[in-house]
Amino acid sequence: MKKVKITVLKKEFYPELADTYLTDGKSVGACPILEVGDSFLFEGSAVMPTGFCPWAWIDIYRSVTAISAGATYMPWNNKENMQIICCTDGVRPVTFLIEAVNDDA
Repeated sequence: MKKVKITVLKKEFYPELADTYLTDGKSVGACPILEVGDSFLFEGSAVMPTGFCPWAWIDIYRSVTAISAGATYMPWNNKENMQIICCTDGVRPVTFLIEAVNDDA
């Protein structure tokens, strides 16, 4: 299994959706847990990296474990052992780069 580095690439916020659909409206703002440039290391099993957003973890876990097991997303991506993925929060999504960083085997 490979270790996987998870890096926050981008945070979005859609205030018009927040005002329309959230009880607190646009005052909720962008994701309060993660910041652009944050990085985390997944070392195996189902253990969420410390400080990571639990909701985003549920969303990206399948892709993280696939990369850890050696999945490839070529030819869609221009590099092996990586994928761009985001959490499913439609009002304030966060986009991640997940990439294998080494082999333990």
